[in-house]
Amino acid sequence: MTDAPTTLDAIREEYEFLEGDDRYRLLVDLGRALEAMPDALKTDATLVRGCSASVWVYPTVADDGRLHFLADSNAAITKGIIALVLLTVQDREPAEIIATDIPAALAPFELTSQLSSNRTQGIPNMIALIRDTAQRYAA
Repeated sequence: MTDAPTTLDAIREEYEFLEGDDRYRLLVDLGRALEAMPDALKTDATLVRGCSASVWVYPTVADDGRLHFLADSNAAITKGIIALVLLTVQDREPAEIIATDIPAALAPFELTSQLSSNRTQGIPNMIALIRDTAQRYAA
């Protein structure tokens, strides 16, 4: 995805100007732009529970202690939602992630009213997994 907005604010600005199917396309494009997650990391241990689609999240830790997440889904729109979530936490220190109000950062996208409950039901579980990971590394 070339010329793609790379910050949550830039994506939100673009998203606000779009309607219906164009919003879905933006989410799909965001998902396509996610860093590839090797199939070997898509295991039961990295599977996010409670999602209608399969979602995997794998944390890595940089030398400076920042967390970097690899993630994937077998559903295009869900993968775009993952991309939004990751933009709020990617390459940040565990304490920053813990302090980030991820649901509030995602609120302007109105995902629960824009998408079916099947598409959004796993978001809290994904956020919980990311927070739990940050808590483990902050200790």
